[in-house]
Amino acid sequence: MPILDAHMLEFFSRSPEQTRRIGMRLGGLLDAGDVICLQGDLGAGKTTFTQGITQGWGSLDTASSPTFILVNQYRRADGGKIFHLDAYRLDSVPEAEELDLDSMLAEGALIVEWPERLGGLIPAEHLQIRFEHMAEEHRRMEFHAHGIRYDGLLEEVRRLVVGG
Repeated sequence: MPILDAHMLEFFSRSPEQTRRIGMRLGGLLDAGDVICLQGDLGAGKTTFTQGITQGWGSLDTASSPTFILVNQYRRADGGKIFHLDAYRLDSVPEAEELDLDSMLAEGALIVEWPERLGGLIPAEHLQIRFEHMAEEHRRMEFHAHGIRYDGLLEEVRRLVVGG
């Protein structure tokens, strides 16, 4: 297990509802241009967490896994957008380039499942969250901030979830 530093935070969730609530805390903090990368095996909690993010952000739409259509777009009453990309079925980085992440980031925030399939297309500054299936409903979530904006987000999530 990695040693946690100022750029990292670890949470243990005991239920899908708790995973969703932690996502809601993060969702309420997101701005256009933010990039959230979710890693973990199938069934590790990425979609449940995304449902929390979009709910906390104020989405008019319910989040669902975009595995077969690659990208879902969620809208907020004020016109804000979140793009939810599932890269699991992408075969190559050139195929990913066709998705035009830059235009998505110009319009809204971006949540990426399976970001490792996008190679260098993920901006250097982002928030990475790794999900690990511990037991039937227990999940370990390791947050890793890459960049000053995401250090601030991480500190705010820590404050909202654990207090202090």
